[in-house]
Amino acid sequence: MRAELGDQLVVESPVTGAAGRDGEIVGIRHADGTPPYEVRWSDTGAVTLVFPGPDAHVRGFWHGQGAAVGSARPRTDRTEAAPSAGPATTAPRRVPHPGDIGRRVATERRRAGLTRQETARRAGMAPEYLEYLEEQAADPTAACLARLAGVLGTTPVALRGGDIDLPPGQGQALLHPRMRDLGPDECRRLLSASGVGRVAVSTPRGPAVVPVNYEVVDEAIAYRTAPDSVPAAAVGSEVAFEVDHLDEATGQGWSVLVVGYARVVTEPDAVRRLTEGAHASPWAGGEREMWVSIRPTRITGRRITEGGR
Repeated sequence: MRAELGDQLVVESPVTGAAGRDGEIVGIRHADGTPPYEVRWSDTGAVTLVFPGPDAHVRGFWHGQGAAVGSARPRTDRTEAAPSAGPATTAPRRVPHPGDIGRRVATERRRAGLTRQETARRAGMAPEYLEYLEEQAADPTAACLARLAGVLGTTPVALRGGDIDLPPGQGQALLHPRMRDLGPDECRRLLSASGVGRVAVSTPRGPAVVPVNYEVVDEAIAYRTAPDSVPAAAVGSEVAFEVDHLDEATGQGWSVLVVGYARVVTEPDAVRRLTEGAHASPWAGGEREMWVSIRPTRITGRRITEGGR
């Protein structure tokens, strides 16, 4: 397979009658136009490094020419069509920044005791692509993921995280886990990302723990709710607020616990700043215009990592 900048990479769907994927080739690693290619996918706009498989072909930008993998596609005469896009360059080594799929693949490969080279050989793919998949936010094709799942003894659904309806924590623990306490500064850093946390309150029917979308403003926890809801019962009392993150792929995670006094925010300027600065609307929907603020009096946290790290 050979391509030029601006050509289109088309990946056929493994399901008859179903639409495949296509994207513009925006980067070429080798001067002779052979794979891998950096492709900007038309459906997501994301750019990923692609090692095309047998289900892919190149469609020429200028004349609509196409070539299957392994064939020598006729080159377009640039002197008649348009100026050359310029010489290809070799991209520098990228800093590892794996996506969820890559982390799951790497973890399952290590659990199986396989090297990248052996895994790639069994899955019928280039070792360089497996390296990229494990270290970058790649988006492999369904066929590629199916081959990897077969080699690793799992399923494509599991590698994509399709078991999200299951309770967290069902993944395997680390071989040598280590738990350490987090300092106040690290706890505040983890809290500052905002997102979803859990508030523990006392209600007339007994204690309750409910998830809420929260913001951090001036080191205070703030969340939006309805006056007659369970989270509103926190007002006027000392409550606990917890945030955590579990990485099912690696068996690692952390949790932060905040204890503090909760009050309702009534100052118009403060309410407006909270509403305008909110990162997201409440997932539960509905009318939730009451802001509750928790000023921390105690912050603690823990993290589970691999032993020795």
